[in-house]
Amino acid sequence: QVQLVESGGGLVQAGGSLRLSCVFSGRTFSSYTMGWFRQAPGKEREFVSTISWSGGYTSYTESVKGRFGISRDNAKNTVYLQMNNLKPEDTAVYYCAAKGPTAGWRLYTAANEYAYWGQGTPVTVSS
Repeated sequence: QVQLVESGGGLVQAGGSLRLSCVFSGRTFSSYTMGWFRQAPGKEREFVSTISWSGGYTSYTESVKGRFGISRDNAKNTVYLQMNNLKPEDTAVYYCAAKGPTAGWRLYTAANEYAYWGQGTPVTVSS
């Protein structure tokens, strides 16, 4: 069974940075497409970013392009989300998700395409 454990959330001022980490266990990490989603209070969960099993392909929601960077270290079974120039509207609980096994270049941006989820890590950006 796949397990995902996120860390790295916290309170930061607008313009600051955070790096989220998600450790994967239970299966072969390098066979899974990974994603980051977020859910703000009173809102639906939304896609943030995704990375292919190889790390060669990535995608971002428009509002974070140029500010966030997704990466993965298959040797450490970990996916990262580097968040720079944070804004108050980035405040949410951030969730790591896994889909797999997968192959090829296709990326997945819908929450219902992911079978495995972490417990979430809260990010609060103060103005």
